Amino acid sequence: MQTELLKAVKALKGHVVNKDSLSVGIEWKKTPAAVKPVKTGFKTKEEQLKKVCQEMAGCQLCPLGKTRKNLVFGVGNSEARIVFVGEAPGADEDEQGLPFVGRAGQLLTDIIVKGMKLERKDVYICNILKCRPPNNRNPLPEEINQCEPFLKKQLQIISPEIICALGTFAARTLLKTDIPISALRGRFHSYEGIKLMPTYHPAYLLRNPSAKKQVWEDVQMIMKEAKL
Repeated sequence: MQTELLKAVKALKGHVVNKDSLSVGIEWKKTPAAVKPVKTGFKTKEEQLKKVCQEMAGCQLCPLGKTRKNLVFGVGNSEARIVFVGEAPGADEDEQGLPFVGRAGQLLTDIIVKGMKLERKDVYICNILKCRPPNNRNPLPEEINQCEPFLKKQLQIISPEIICALGTFAARTLLKTDIPISALRGRFHSYEGIKLMPTYHPAYLLRNPSAKKQVWEDVQMIMKEAKL
């Protein structure tokens, strides 16, 4: 029995050797599966801003939602390096649904175009409040509290290098301070890691033309920081 088993093993060994000698040396590799694009779910900044604007479309968080004609969300470049933040829309802005389009808006446009040698489409322009207060009165604390979260979303999405806070309410709201704008302007502050330059509101300049020199000094500091 043992002799027959040995003969069978030798025969099988010979068969394997013979088969190996006749085989072709092919290296088999597993074909990798095609790489599928990863869906991140991220939207462009412009799309994100539009979404926030849509969230605000029917906003009734404060009484201004009942008295406005149009929501004035913001306008400009979603990838802007510089963002201008004012306090609230006026009559012209409420009518058109666009920020800074009245007399003060024309002065801001002159600062951007003639002074900074940019276009309005190069920057982003918005306000603390997105609805016009009746008779252009000052924003109320409860109105600011309801609207500020939407402003924060705007700034977080755009993530600019520099914010220019136009006027007392914009500067105080963003910097959480009661210090007068006259003491805040002329130097950079920090808003959530972003450089912030407070300066006088263009509407203030219409009433006080002598302050244009100080605003130009602030704008020149912005230009130097942005290497314009």
